[in-house]
Order: sequence, then structure tokens, then C-alpha cells
Amino acid sequence: MTAFAPDSLVLNRKLPLWYQVSQSLRASILGRRPHDPLRLPTEEQLAEHYGVSVLTMRQALKELESEGLISRHRRRGTFIEPGVRRSAPRRLLGSIDAIVAQQSGELTTVLGHAPEPVPGGLAEYFPDTDEVVTYRRLRCDGDSGEPVNWAENAVRPDVAARLDVADLERWPMTKVLRDAVGVRISRITDTVEARLADPETAELLQVPLLSPILHYTGVTYDDEGRVVDVARIRYRGDRFSFSVTVEAE
Repeated sequence: MTAFAPDSLVLNRKLPLWYQVSQSLRASILGRRPHDPLRLPTEEQLAEHYGVSVLTMRQALKELESEGLISRHRRRGTFIEPGVRRSAPRRLLGSIDAIVAQQSGELTTVLGHAPEPVPGGLAEYFPDTDEVVTYRRLRCDGDSGEPVNWAENAVRPDVAARLDVADLERWPMTKVLRDAVGVRISRITDTVEARLADPETAELLQVPLLSPILHYTGVTYDDEGRVVDVARIRYRGDRFSFSVTVEAE
């Protein structure tokens, strides 16, 4: 039986290895295509794939099992639950793979993309260019089809020129920038605040006008310190919660 092929991972030695592996595998599972196999490779094969010990891999799998994303069967193997649905709060330890995992798991529709003058509120992030390419996307729950968030990404033009729009219907922007475009991401700065739904947000997310939403702004920097992407995402307030875990060094 063919096994599911998870994405690769560059480990950050400053963060717990089991956590990074679990988040990377979690993103792969939530971003899987319908025809991808449900069976996972063995613990040994996964450990070799990620470059970690079997014990570390076992701890990562235990985390995913506790979330209901996988089931483990003695002698048969480990399988992705076919009806997995995101319900756990977001947890952030600071890895890029954690960001990817947070953004994965919904059905994405690209509403449109076009170059436009840098919006006034984003001018500080793009001081050396007058134009960005803006991508608008709607994400819906994979089971119910219910809208859960919509996003606008303002991307630097030279980066956007290397971006395939079709990739955005399969993967989160962060993953596309890093793995498909080849941007060497150095950091992402996140801001989450409470706002009221404006007319466009209310229509896209199918919520009452002026109802509470979570407004996320993510600023992505490359290894030269340039801002390559500013994401503005509006989440339905009744569908999402965020929590932060701080690990002692």
C-alpha cells in the first residue's frame, strides 16, 4: 500500500524537535489532496525523513493522535483520519512551520490578484516600491463549505513575478513563498486584534454587519530584511481562538 508523503522540514534547534515535526506533519495532513493516501510511513521511515530519533517521532505522532488527526493500529500502521477538521486553538512557538500549520486545512479560492499602488497603511513596509501585487483569497471549511476567513496578501512585485497563483489554492502563502518561490524567510511578525466586520467582510464570511471578527496582520521578512509579503486576514470570531506557548530556553 502506498504511504502518504509528508513535506520536508528544516529543523530549528532552538525549538523542541517533536513540536516542529508534529506541526510540519500536521500542515501536510491538513493540506493533503483528496486522492493522497491515508496511510502514513512507519515511525522509522518518518524519523529518517525528518532527521530525528524514533522517540522524537513517536512523541510527535502522539500529539497528532491526541488532536484526532491520525489513528494508530497495532500491526496495521498509522492512518490519517479521513474526516479531520480543524478545531483546536492555534498554538505558536515561533517556527515558520507553525505558521504554515496554522494556515493549512481549509479549501481556498483565489478571488483575484492584480498589481496596485501600495495601500497607504502599508507604505512603511514597502519604502522602495510604489506598487505591490495583491492576492485576495477566501477559505472555507472542508466539511461544511462554510466561510471561515478571507485574506489579502500584498506581495513585493519581484517576488510575485515568480509566484504561481494555482499554488495558492493548495498551499498557504507562507509555504508558497518559502518552498515554491524560494524566499529565504527570516521572520514573521504577527498582530491579532478584535475588529467589527465591514460590509465586504460580512458578505464574504456570511456574518452580520459589525459582528466581531479577528483581524490578523502578518509581516514576512526575507533574509535581507526586506518585507516580501503583508497578509491581512479576517477570521470569523465564532470559529477561531489563538493561544501562545512560551518555552523557557
